[in-house]
Amino acid sequence: MFVIVGLMYSAWPGAATLAFVLFLAAAVGDWFDGFLARKLGLVSNFGKLMDAMADKIMVMGLVIALVEMHRIPVVLALITLCREFFVTGMRMVAASKGVVVAADTGGKSKTMTQLIALGFFLGAPMVAQDGNYLFHWDATRFAEQVNRVGYFIFIASTVLSVWSGYRYISSNARLVLGDELRSR
Repeated sequence: MFVIVGLMYSAWPGAATLAFVLFLAAAVGDWFDGFLARKLGLVSNFGKLMDAMADKIMVMGLVIALVEMHRIPVVLALITLCREFFVTGMRMVAASKGVVVAADTGGKSKTMTQLIALGFFLGAPMVAQDGNYLFHWDATRFAEQVNRVGYFIFIASTVLSVWSGYRYISSNARLVLGDELRSR
């Protein structure tokens, strides 16, 4: 994530393309790692927690960089960040009780949508900067459209964040808050 963000701020030819390629490699690698773990029966509680944490670190690091670049509104980033902290906090409480709660389909859909949006955000400068440098093609307008698609997909991912966060909280509130709910 740090290398990708650093490349996002670099102006040398190929930096935007390298950022995009590294992001794709990380996203595909994350998917493939989970696929192999399930296929080979190597799923562990540690893996469930750390895979979700790694996804959050990657996504939120890039989102923060995109907010600083004025490509994502801060309110969308804050909604997403609050959801991630809240769900992670609930997971930690559940883990302290010996229960690991893995991501459900809503959370996985949210993450996939975020990754697709981020791919568009990283693809826009690749097309604009490196397309112009390599092919002498002014793709500024096309890059603006690619960025706009990323923006709308990110809005959808924010809606999915709220929806999947609500589902997660409602499904796991008794598990996480069980002692506190019983004492009232």
